[in-house]
Amino acid sequence: MAEALKNVPMDAVYASPLSRSYDTAVMCANFHGLEVAKDDRLLEINHGKWEGLYAAEIEALYPDLLKRWRTTVVDVQMPEGERIEDVRKRAMEAFKELAEKHQGQTVLVVAHDAVNKAVLCDILEIEQSHFWQMKQDNTCINVFEYDQEKWRLVLMNSTVHLGFLFSGIEQKGL
Repeated sequence: MAEALKNVPMDAVYASPLSRSYDTAVMCANFHGLEVAKDDRLLEINHGKWEGLYAAEIEALYPDLLKRWRTTVVDVQMPEGERIEDVRKRAMEAFKELAEKHQGQTVLVVAHDAVNKAVLCDILEIEQSHFWQMKQDNTCINVFEYDQEKWRLVLMNSTVHLGFLFSGIEQKGL
C-alpha cells in the first residue's frame, strides 16, 4: 500500500492506534515525510467478551447472538462491547472533523474493516444493515471526496496495488 501511494500527494496521515493500522500508516507517511496522528475514534469495533476468542468458541457461548451479528449486525451489541452504530458515530465524527480541518487537502486515514464498512454505509447514506454486503480487503484503498458537507465515494476496496481486482479471501475475524 505504501508503494502504491508513494507518488500520491498527501498532506496528513491519521490512523487507529492499533499496530496493524498504525504501522501501515507509518510506512505510507514515511514516503511523504509526514507524522502519523493516532485517533482512538478509528479503533476497530470493541468485541468485548468476544475479543481473542475463535468463532467456534463464540458460537458455543453465544450462538444466537453470533448468528444475529453475522446476518443483521445493526442491533447487535457484543457482551461488554460495541454496536456498529457506536463505531459509525465515533468514526464519522473523526472523518467529518478531519475533512473540515483539511479542506482541499489529501488525507490518508488507516482504519479497520468494521470502521470502514460503517463509514461506507454512512457516506453512501444506506442503512448499516448493508454492512455485510461490502468487502474490505486488508490494505484496500477507498477514496472519498468531501465538499460543502457532502461526501462522495470515488473508489472502494481497490486492491490493484496487490496485483488483483479482488482477493477471494474471506476475513476470518468477526
